Amino acid sequence: MALRIIAFTDIHGAYGKVEEILVGEPRLDAVIVGGDLTTMGTPDEAEGALQLFGRHGAPLLVVAGNMDPPGLEDVFTRHKVSINGKGVTIHNVGIFGVSAAPFSQLHTPNEISEEAIQEFAERGWNQVKSARWKIFVPHAPPFDTKVDRVYSGRHVGSTAVRKFIEQYQPDLALCGHIHEARGEDMIGRTKIFNCGAAGRGHYVTVEVNETLVVSMH
Repeated sequence: MALRIIAFTDIHGAYGKVEEILVGEPRLDAVIVGGDLTTMGTPDEAEGALQLFGRHGAPLLVVAGNMDPPGLEDVFTRHKVSINGKGVTIHNVGIFGVSAAPFSQLHTPNEISEEAIQEFAERGWNQVKSARWKIFVPHAPPFDTKVDRVYSGRHVGSTAVRKFIEQYQPDLALCGHIHEARGEDMIGRTKIFNCGAAGRGHYVTVEVNETLVVSMH
């Protein structure tokens, strides 16, 4: 059975823009939010966004970003949409993720150690590893790739995300965090896409059947 997934990252409160995109999509079998739903948003704000996106009837799968306060994890867990260190399998497509970003000089609200990122990634992987297709959703991109460079050219991604991808080779990794690094790359056989900032209208669709086809919008 064909599956159509739409993925957003770095929404930062642009809920109307995302809703506009969702309304225009021909079919939705799952909606992924890969972090930074809010910009230091409140639980009430996050709940409102989840309810808005959930109206379309497709499963909603969410990780928090570095600008989502850690307390929002409780909101995502309560609404049963969190894939932070968890896996969900839909028609033999296993989707799992990791919230937050590595510790940085920016000291944003939701930063964790590389060791914790590795632990959450492996925990989610173990719940989906028997699925035919595996999609990894870390908020932070893998280090030293085309999708983790800031404007200066410096690489600021996660070493743990890169290590995990090198070791386990999921079919696809959907990340965000570095808005200016929207694009794609590969590590081994893993296709990696930085979805870009949803507030600017950027998103990714994934069509899964006998093959896995990713399109950037």
